[in-house]
Amino acid sequence: MTGRFPIRTRVLHWLTAVAVFAALLIGFTMTNEIGSHGALVAVHMTLGISILVIVIVRAANRFTHKPPKWPDTVGPLEGKLIAGSELAMYAMLLAQPLVGWAMVSASGTPVRVFGGLTLPDIAPFDADLYGILRQAHSVVAYLLVAAVAAHVSAILLHTLTLRDGMLRRMTG
Repeated sequence: MTGRFPIRTRVLHWLTAVAVFAALLIGFTMTNEIGSHGALVAVHMTLGISILVIVIVRAANRFTHKPPKWPDTVGPLEGKLIAGSELAMYAMLLAQPLVGWAMVSASGTPVRVFGGLTLPDIAPFDADLYGILRQAHSVVAYLLVAAVAAHVSAILLHTLTLRDGMLRRMTG
């Protein structure tokens, strides 16, 4: 049996998971919807900024507190793969909301979150830049889906096949 993550880490992890799932679901819905989707955009942007804040707090927590020991089933190579994928996931979770914020800024549309708070523009109004950032936002979304699928698959492998307590580290 391995140790568990502290409660603050577990709460931040599951908050991130729920917010990312909701943001991706809304994002994919918006791109496939015909007609007005103003309410979805507002919720999507609020979720994105919330994810940015949560992940900044999460990264500070992660890189200032040592995680519990891996189960004995995790070898040195797998440990390196896990560490690398964790860094990649943090990078995507930070980049995605920033790219989205920059994309909306480049469109000339005010970035309004939490029912009316207007954020400053972080990119100039520019149609070409908007197109590039929109494409980047889509690419990172698909990369996040792939990373989450790999993460869940690895946890299922450890939980159902290896039965090594890996999932209990994050669920208590």
